[in-house]
Amino acid sequence: FISFLFWSVPGNAYRECLGNGTWASKINYSQCEPILDDKRKYALHYKIALIINYLGHCISVGALIVAFMLFLCLRSIRCLRNIIHWNLITTFILRNVMWFLLQMIDHNIHESNEPWCRCITTVYNYFVVTNFFWMFVEGCYLHTAIVMTYSTDKLRKWVFLFIGWCIPCPIIIAWAIGKLYYENEQCWFGKEPGKYIDYIYQGPVILVLLINFVFLFNIVRILMTKLRASTTSETIQYR
Repeated sequence: FISFLFWSVPGNAYRECLGNGTWASKINYSQCEPILDDKRKYALHYKIALIINYLGHCISVGALIVAFMLFLCLRSIRCLRNIIHWNLITTFILRNVMWFLLQMIDHNIHESNEPWCRCITTVYNYFVVTNFFWMFVEGCYLHTAIVMTYSTDKLRKWVFLFIGWCIPCPIIIAWAIGKLYYENEQCWFGKEPGKYIDYIYQGPVILVLLINFVFLFNIVRILMTKLRASTTSETIQYR
């Protein structure tokens, strides 16, 4: 009889040594049950999170399509500002549609690195970049309207279309070339240690987000200044 076997560390499987000097016929896995329970809970939580994720994307796409159709049908509200909104909504729709396509790719296809699978990844990342660049266009237009109120008439639609749709093209092409030569695996979702190819498109995205933050800060500053000036003027008139 070996007594110390009864004090095994929790989480270990063990086989009991019987009093007659023989081993028990079955291994005791009772201490492993909490670990198995944790795995079951993790699988359940993953399924719930996946359902919420899909449901959220479906609701988002539905609302975006409604907004897109409103901009398409109501010609009376068409102006440069609303055209910018329309294009931003379009990028959100296309980005979500490509996201659904990516989720439909089988794991084996993902591992085999099929060319069409890489194309879907490339198109998805293109719409991700265009999405952020149209956010930049929104910020640029709003900043111009607040800072240079009478200059909005000089803004041209083709300039914003070029920024939103064309500038992301060379960025994604450069990223695709980098992936092809340095990280050509797993439908271009795979990463190797020391490789930073994704920063080719993530860098410009971070840059436009920082510029938008500067726009926001300046807009708030100008509005606060105008509000204080208006309040001071009203106080003087009241006196």
